Formats: sequence, C-alpha cells, structure tokens
Amino acid sequence: MQKILTSLMTLSVSAVLLSACGGNSNQAPAGDKPAEGSAPAAANQTVPSKIVIGLDDNFPPMGFRDDKNELVGFDIDMAKAAAKHMGVEVEFKPIDWAAKESELKSKRVDLLWNGLTITEERKQNILFSNPYMENHQIIVVSAGSPIKVKTDLNGKIVGVQDGSSAIPAVEADAVSKSFKEMKKYGDNVTALMDLSTKRIDAVVVDEVVGRYYVAKKPTEYVVLEDNFGTEEYGVGMRKEDQALHDKLQGALVAMKADGTSAKIANQWFGKDIIK
Repeated sequence: MQKILTSLMTLSVSAVLLSACGGNSNQAPAGDKPAEGSAPAAANQTVPSKIVIGLDDNFPPMGFRDDKNELVGFDIDMAKAAAKHMGVEVEFKPIDWAAKESELKSKRVDLLWNGLTITEERKQNILFSNPYMENHQIIVVSAGSPIKVKTDLNGKIVGVQDGSSAIPAVEADAVSKSFKEMKKYGDNVTALMDLSTKRIDAVVVDEVVGRYYVAKKPTEYVVLEDNFGTEEYGVGMRKEDQALHDKLQGALVAMKADGTSAKIANQWFGKDIIK
C-alpha cells in the first residue's frame, strides 16, 4: 500500500512539473523574439570588408587630384576616417558624375560621397545618410561684371555642371526662364575657365567649390549676395543596403562626438562646418 501511495505522489509531482515547463505551446522561445527597435531590413545583411566610393575627381575641395595626381579633399578625408571607424577597407573610384545613380545601381560603386546634395527626387533611388553639412548654390561672376543680383542674369549665358544639383536649383527659380542659355559642363573647373575668358556670364556652383576658387583668385571672381537656395550634403548608397547605412551613420556620429570631423573641416575650411 505504501508503495502504491508513493508511486501516485511521484506521478502527480511529475505532471505538475511538466505542466509548468510546457506553458503556452504557441509561445515562441525568448531567443526568437526580435530586439525592440531592430531594423528587419538589415537583420540578415553584412557590411562588406571593402567599400568602393564613387566620386567626381575634379570637385575641389571635396574631392580632386593634387599636383602628384593623388586623390585629396574634404570628403576624401571624411570617408577615410569613417572607414577606419567602421573597420573596413576603402577604395575611391572616379566616375562620370552625371551617371552616378547608374554606377551605384549597377554595383560598380557602393557609396556616392562627393558633395552629394540630398533631394526628394534622389531619395526615390538613393538611401542617404543624415546630412553632414549645409551648402548653397552660389552665383559667381567675373570681377567688374554688371551682374549684381539674380535678375541681372536676364539674357545671359549661365554655366552649370552637368548632373549637379545646381541644375534643378536654378530651374526651380523663375529667373531661369529669362536666361539666354544654361550651358552644361562636364565639371565646374571648365565652367569657371569659360567665365574667366567671358564665354559665359556667370556660373552657378556649390558654395564649397565656388568659394574655394574665388579664394584662389580673389581679383578675378566675385560671389553675389543672391543665391539659388540652401541644400544639404549626405552620403548616398543603394536603397537595400540598410546594414551599410546603419554602420556608416554610426561612424559619422562617432566622428562628430570625438572631434574627428571638426578637425577635418578646420583643415579644409578654417572652421567647423559639420552639421
């Protein structure tokens, strides 16, 4: 009788233990729950050990070739510092800037980092980092030019870089309809050379580029007070590369926090212009 009672008690305890362990059969194990705030799109992605950055190598001071034909510039230094923070190798690849989205989509480059303006149109095809600096589309004219304000561009030939954000910025302004011609160039350097020889009357260009050249030749060029608006620069990548975006954004935040980006900005612009 004692043995029977002992067996019954053992079975009862086992049943209670099994019930407690089983719980709700539909409940997922704790380890399967997604982390709060996680980005599902990047969950299964990995950041490549090497990233290729597409740039216009004739866009000083953002990215250009020095006297030794080496790639230098503000964005070059920023990209190198970011790659170091990310623990990846970086390669810089000069591209036709007018075809930058095709270069990115075809995976010939992984990032576009060269004074790339964030626009709503570009957001349709490009995933952007947060803006890291602000810029204006300024108007540069020759010293002694009668052009003093935007409306003086009526009947004039205005130069812009093909594929640049200067084009939609100018076209969005009603004054552009009064131009004799908006002439497109492969790069800003050639446009400014034509301005010097009076083949054109003005150049609309990114402020960082325009002021860089004006500072080199202060008696040759003048920057007008008027401009064609404010814009923001960001780093562009493919829409599906969320993991790369997150890693890069973390590096940019870290560089701002530890003073790296401010140091680079001071070297190129004489002040911290990082947003």
